[in-house]
Amino acid sequence: MKHLSIRTKITLWFTAALIIVVSLTYVVILSVSNQVYQKIIRDNLIETVENNIDEVEYFSNIEKENLQDDVDHFISYGTGFLEIDDDFLNAVNEVYTALYDSSLTMLYGENPIAKDTSSISLKDSIIQTRTVGGITYYIFDRALSEAGLEGLWLRGVVAETQGKERMSSISRLSLILLPMLVLLAIIGGYLIAGRTLKPIKQISEAASQIGKGDDLKRRISIGEGRDELHQLADNFNEMFARLEASFEKEQQFTSDASHELRTPMSVILAQCEFSLERERTPEEYVTALSVIQRQARRMSGLINDMLDFTRLRMKTDRYPLEHYDLSESVASLCADMALIREKNIELSYDQIEKGIIYRGNKALLTRALTNLISNAYRYGKQNGHIQVSLHQINETVIIVVADDGVGIAEEEQDKIFRRFYQGDNSRSAVGTGLGLSMAEEIVRFHGGKIELQSKKDLGSTFKIILPK
Repeated sequence: MKHLSIRTKITLWFTAALIIVVSLTYVVILSVSNQVYQKIIRDNLIETVENNIDEVEYFSNIEKENLQDDVDHFISYGTGFLEIDDDFLNAVNEVYTALYDSSLTMLYGENPIAKDTSSISLKDSIIQTRTVGGITYYIFDRALSEAGLEGLWLRGVVAETQGKERMSSISRLSLILLPMLVLLAIIGGYLIAGRTLKPIKQISEAASQIGKGDDLKRRISIGEGRDELHQLADNFNEMFARLEASFEKEQQFTSDASHELRTPMSVILAQCEFSLERERTPEEYVTALSVIQRQARRMSGLINDMLDFTRLRMKTDRYPLEHYDLSESVASLCADMALIREKNIELSYDQIEKGIIYRGNKALLTRALTNLISNAYRYGKQNGHIQVSLHQINETVIIVVADDGVGIAEEEQDKIFRRFYQGDNSRSAVGTGLGLSMAEEIVRFHGGKIELQSKKDLGSTFKIILPK
């Protein structure tokens, strides 16, 4: 079974279920049909006997009757005669009827088991049974009550085999038709399963080709539809789109990281070659080593940022969550960073709501806020202002960092959270280009988001929204 296709497995399971259902149906048909036919036989017996009651008449003087064209049978009975219709007592549907007197003497008619039923007493309107030669017979007696017919009885007899013969015919027909229907159903099920699973095969083939050819731009096309298979294909296409976007981002990240690392590495190599070309003065060695140290620290910071970024994306246990006083943490950070006063920029934080307890990673959130404030200093104007606020609305915590700096052009606002992106080439030497993307990833790690409002030359407002 492990090596069979889904289509074959479905067909086999369908066949097994169908055989079980058909078998049960066959048993039910036989059981119900047998009961129905036995009832039909009894009803037919009673109906035949009741119909024959009107076919027996009594005449006290037959000479007074006009019997010129009559071909009925006449039997002397008592002081008169019995007239019996010419088709009376003929076997109807294998039901035999005979006329008896009260002493069980047959006067007219036919009874195939007359000898074996001579000891069965007459019981009005009651069906009795007698088994003769392994065959069960139903016997129905009916007393005649018309004038002159007192003491006469009609006895009807029918064999149970009448129903069994019909049942045998049904059984033979069922044994022919049901397997044919099962075979047709199996063939139809196999074809339907193939047609139904065709989209899955297309999905599998497309996914395989994408996997083998690394063609993430390829999509699965199975036509229009809204069923589960079309939803599956749409989900696969969405997954491929995300994979393509992620792959492109990783390629861009690798390219950007290589570019960012190439510059300090080139400087380090240049300084090493410069120092090794010939004998240098102690001052020149110190200068070269200082340059190498500065570039090495830049590389180290960049590598650490990239490692932290990767750990955040992987959601490792390196950053546990705990409850702490967020208000106190934000106020303490702002108090420290207010001492920077770079470009004579003033940092105010008087709008921090007190007593907000938040469950998160204190070090990460401090880093995210530090990045935003540092960014505000870096791109602030001389004698500018930075305003940091914190407040809670229902179950949401909001941290706002607003500045009146150079602002961000509208066309660049959807790019600034990209890794290594720096909007102004003139400032490309400042920072690593990971500050905002790191802040966004930290906020996303806590289940929140960052919103930006900015206008060129008027300043920027970054809003951190965290679910509590």
